[in-house]
Amino acid sequence: MVCKPKAMLRVQVAKLNMARGQQKIQSQQKNAKKQAENKKKQGHDQKAAAKAALVYTCAVCRTQMPDPKTFKQHFESKHPKSPLPPELVDVEA
Repeated sequence: MVCKPKAMLRVQVAKLNMARGQQKIQSQQKNAKKQAENKKKQGHDQKAAAKAALVYTCAVCRTQMPDPKTFKQHFESKHPKSPLPPELVDVEA
């Protein structure tokens, strides 16, 4: 049985740590690339697209609507006593 000096063991451990550090960096880069590809394949998020489509917000009840026609119908049915906002005056329902 041959005993290695402590200095020799430290060098070997240091080499293992450096090699593993490089492997870790490469693995992280590979994983990031794989995640980006999976995200591209996944397509668009339907909830985010639907939320972005809700452009108009009722000033009275804070309900969101996708277009001015729907907004005017909502305002006339839900808030008949309130005055019509100026942006809805010329919209046809």
